[in-house]
Amino acid sequence: MATRREFIQKSALGAAGLTLGAKSYSRIIGANDRVRVGIVGFSDRFRSSLAPAFLSQAKEFNFEIVAVSDLWNRRRDEAETFFKGKGVTIRKARNNDELYSGKDTDAVIISTADFQHALVLAEAVRAGQDAYCEKPFAETMSDAKEALKAVQETKKIVQIGSQRRSTPNYIAANDYIRSGKFGKIVMVEMSWNVNQPGRWRRPQLTPVIKEADTDWKRFQMNREPAAWDPRKYLEFRLFWPYSSGIPGQWMAHQIDTVHWFTGLSHPKTVAANGGIYLWKDGRTNFDTMTAVMDYGDANSSFQVVYTSRFTNSAGGTKEIYFSNGGSLNLDTNKINSEGGLTTRDAKDMDMQSNLLDPMDLPGLKVETSANTGSDAMTNAHVRNWMECVRDRKKPNADIMAGYNHSIATIMCTAALRTGEKASFDEAKQEVLAGGKVFRY
Repeated sequence: MATRREFIQKSALGAAGLTLGAKSYSRIIGANDRVRVGIVGFSDRFRSSLAPAFLSQAKEFNFEIVAVSDLWNRRRDEAETFFKGKGVTIRKARNNDELYSGKDTDAVIISTADFQHALVLAEAVRAGQDAYCEKPFAETMSDAKEALKAVQETKKIVQIGSQRRSTPNYIAANDYIRSGKFGKIVMVEMSWNVNQPGRWRRPQLTPVIKEADTDWKRFQMNREPAAWDPRKYLEFRLFWPYSSGIPGQWMAHQIDTVHWFTGLSHPKTVAANGGIYLWKDGRTNFDTMTAVMDYGDANSSFQVVYTSRFTNSAGGTKEIYFSNGGSLNLDTNKINSEGGLTTRDAKDMDMQSNLLDPMDLPGLKVETSANTGSDAMTNAHVRNWMECVRDRKKPNADIMAGYNHSIATIMCTAALRTGEKASFDEAKQEVLAGGKVFRY
């Protein structure tokens, strides 16, 4: 028998107008055909990073923006003005039903609220669209599985917004670790620290937006119906279940490199704790958290420690991989022998010293003040997507990259929300917390 929540979710999906079973009407794109792109969600992220990355390369690949879908009339008007200033006229759609009924798009860029990404992506590919989809890929396993199924069935080109996979220093790090020269990973330390009380806040806009100017019912999609709340609409990253906050926004980027470098799909277990220790502004997502993740198997295992805080920026963004021979530091972009096994410590055990040869990775520093890193990252990642739409090859951050980072972040969220250690049921593809399936 269906639970009340399952009933609500199915009803909400229908009310939101999601055409998850819609037949594809995509055209076959020829080598010389222009690729027509729609924007799903004219967000700050799209405006500041994705739009410049796209527009700077659109002519080279014969792409163009032709339409925008956004539930808020203000954002639709802002998109129209933004592109008119660049000599481009776009069609405005109040929702994705209107967007796809126009039959004038071949691909979409999805930049909506976090919890919407997966189901909006499923809707897009089933409407015949290739897609560039911002991360996090999904905040619940049910949404993740729905989107994965849709992409696998339609075989559309999908790039998840995990930009590190298109960035020279990370590509070099992956090649180095996979070459075997680094040795077995024994530990990974990751952090993302800022001191920004206004991060993810929209105090100028929340008094302005009116429920009548948007579509609150569609916005909520398959989350349980709630009363209109402008903060949850505009500041969704602060509120569960519209976002997991730190895990979905920041950890999703960083933990993806662990999966990429090792070929592992997800942690075995996650223990996590956190709280709202300083910014008590009504948010429900934590301003500080630490997670300890166990990866690997009996033959080769290691631990990842992830920390993040909004309350003090010391330490900034760090990703450091450790082996018995030294470390690979993606903050300094250096490989060195620091901490490696020295001759003095090895000889007592009749062993040989194990020290890595120092080398530099191609330089590109991630700034914590930016949404997800530097423009160079976004430019390279958007370019890779455009290339793959053209040649139909697998993009750098394909659907499985998104699916796997979501398993890790959902496990982290489950541990944070329940206080129980999280694990993963491989057969059922479900996150467990304290042995029970985790639902929002």
